[in-house]
Amino acid sequence: MIQETVARVTENVKRVIVGKDEVIELAMIALLCEGHVLIEDVPGIGKTTLAKALARSLDCTFQRIQFTPDLLPSDVTGIYFFNQKAQEFQFRPGPVMSQILLADEINRATPRTQSALLEAMQERQITVDGETKPLPRPFLVLATQNPIELEGTFPLPEAQVDRFLLKIKIGYPTEEEENRILLRFEQEDPLADLQPVATARELLDLQAEVRRVHVERSVREYLVRVVRATREHPSVDLGVSPRGTLSLYKTAQALAAIRGRDYVIPDDIKELAPYVLTHRILISPQTRLRGRTPEEVVMEVINEVPVPVEKL
Repeated sequence: MIQETVARVTENVKRVIVGKDEVIELAMIALLCEGHVLIEDVPGIGKTTLAKALARSLDCTFQRIQFTPDLLPSDVTGIYFFNQKAQEFQFRPGPVMSQILLADEINRATPRTQSALLEAMQERQITVDGETKPLPRPFLVLATQNPIELEGTFPLPEAQVDRFLLKIKIGYPTEEEENRILLRFEQEDPLADLQPVATARELLDLQAEVRRVHVERSVREYLVRVVRATREHPSVDLGVSPRGTLSLYKTAQALAAIRGRDYVIPDDIKELAPYVLTHRILISPQTRLRGRTPEEVVMEVINEVPVPVEKL
């Protein structure tokens, strides 16, 4: 059921997004795991289009926040205002009260405003004037940041980065894909006619089903060894947290279900580790000076940790 529904949604999104099957699959994994995605890439490559296409395909509400230095926390969460006609205070919900939220250029907002998303992302609730309000489900934050422009930005603190299930890059299309984009958008925007192919209720049912995917003991122990190796690596100052361990576990279950299996294999963990672990480690200054990246360190860990094999 999971494989069939995800395939249906993926094909629908591909009517708008050209040649980014892996990115769409990762976004679906985040939805199945009730996680959030940080997209670090240059402008104009389809981040907003991807978020809108997912929302329409699943018949979910969609909101977009353009993060700027003068954005206030109340601009994200909403405010209470005094309605003179009704003679009472009423809540005006902010854009966070939606099912799929695009937080565009999140690193341009001040830390105070960035932190307004922390409670929403982790607890799936907001607190306004001392009153707690639950967020609609499913709830997915797709946050973007430009890796090139650093002037006028506020780097995300480790506590907030750790709350993103996945960190991905969309990348430029190939020459063939760029030609297909021109042809597809030549007459009209295909996003305008995109229709739902699943519902939010179906997605919630699939989220519960994903948790039942079996993870055999040796595979689970392999996953734990991979994560612990990031903490012991000589190039790493700060390794992956237990939240990262749980994230890798849940995403491996989701990937197995999407691939039509009811059990996780080590290849699922190896495939997802770069997207789940890279943004959760802090490499040492000496390592950065040598030109090494967190991605290279994670790949080194994956190659070094022995994979469990079945004994004959």
